[in-house]
Amino acid sequence: MVHVTEDVFAEAAVNPFTKETGTIRRFTLSNDEQMSVQILTLGATISSIKVPDSQGQVEDVTLGFDDLAGYESEQNPYMGATVGRVCNRIANGRFVLDGKTIEVSRNRGQLQLHGGFVGFNKAHWQVLEVLPNGVWLTHTNPDGHEGYPGEVTATVRFTLTEDNCLHVCMDAVTSKATPVNLTNHSYFNLAGHKAGQAGLYEHTIAINAYGITETDADSIPTGKILPVDGGKFDLRIASNLGERLRQLEPARGYDDNFCVKFTPPANITSIARVVHPPSGRWLEIASNQPGVQLYTSNFLPNQAQGESPLPGKAGAAYAKHGAFCLETQKFPDSVNHENFPTTILRPGEKYHHEVIYKFGKQR
Repeated sequence: MVHVTEDVFAEAAVNPFTKETGTIRRFTLSNDEQMSVQILTLGATISSIKVPDSQGQVEDVTLGFDDLAGYESEQNPYMGATVGRVCNRIANGRFVLDGKTIEVSRNRGQLQLHGGFVGFNKAHWQVLEVLPNGVWLTHTNPDGHEGYPGEVTATVRFTLTEDNCLHVCMDAVTSKATPVNLTNHSYFNLAGHKAGQAGLYEHTIAINAYGITETDADSIPTGKILPVDGGKFDLRIASNLGERLRQLEPARGYDDNFCVKFTPPANITSIARVVHPPSGRWLEIASNQPGVQLYTSNFLPNQAQGESPLPGKAGAAYAKHGAFCLETQKFPDSVNHENFPTTILRPGEKYHHEVIYKFGKQR
C-alpha cells in the first residue's frame, strides 16, 4: 500500500514569478517495499528517492539539498527539478516559428539552457490535488516569459506504485504556438547519493538507442544523427560506465542525446537499464519520448583541479562524475532542425510526456 504525507520544507520563500512570499511544501510517497520518494513544490522537484539494496540496506539514490538555500543557489545544477519551458539547449537563443523570428533569453553565453534565467525549475508549483498514491502539481508560465510566446499551463503528476515504480506525467497546453519540451533532471547514484565517482564507476548501463544527435563544441546539435553501431556511444549491450568514461576524450564524460529505438505500436518503450552490482540496486527507465540525455555530471566541481565540492544533503560532497542523469526529452534544439521531432505545441493540442522509473534489487 502507498502512503502520502505532507510537511513544510521551507517558509518565507520568494516566488520569482509573483514576488510573493510563500511556503514550500514537501510530499513523501512511501510503500511497503521500503521505497520512498519526496517531492517539493519548488520546481516540482524530486528531492529524495530511497530504495533498499540486496541486503535490505536503504539508501537515498538521488542528489539534492537539505534546505531552500541549496535549491535556490546559482550553484544548483537543476537537481531533481522539472525543467522547461524548453529543456536542454537552443542555439543562439533564436528560432523561427511560423515565419517569425523568436528571440529567447541567453543564460549560457550565446545559447539558452533549460528554459532561461528563471525556468520551470525555479517556479513555486501549486498543488492541484493530493492523490492516494502521489501528488499533482501545476504551474502557469506567462506569455512572453524568457521570450517565449503564449501562456503555458503545465502539470506534473508524481505517483508511486507498490512494485517500486515512480511514474511522472508531464502535460501542458498553450494559448499560442510555442515550443514545449519538459524533462526531469534527477541525478542518480545507485551506490548512494554520497558515493561519488568511485560509486558511479561501478555501474553498468544499457541504453536502447539507434543513434545520437551529433553536437559541436558547445553541445549544440549539428542536425546530423550518428549511428551508435560499434562506437563509444554504443550502449545497447550493458557496459561498465567507468570503463566507458575512461575511453572518452579526457575530462569529457557523457552529455549526449541518445535517439531511442521504438518498436511499433508501443507508445512507451524501455529507454535504459542501470545496475550497481556491488549493492544489487537497479533502475529501469521507460518513456514515450524519442530522446534521452545521458549526462555524467561533468560540470560538477572537479576536485582533481582543486575545485571545492558542492555541499549536498546529509553532509554530502558532490563532485564531477558523482552521478548520472537520464533526461527523457525530444531532441535538443529541435526548433532549429526540421528533421528532428517537433517541440511546437499549438492551441488545442496537449503536450504529454510520461516517464517511469522502476527500481529493484538483484537477488
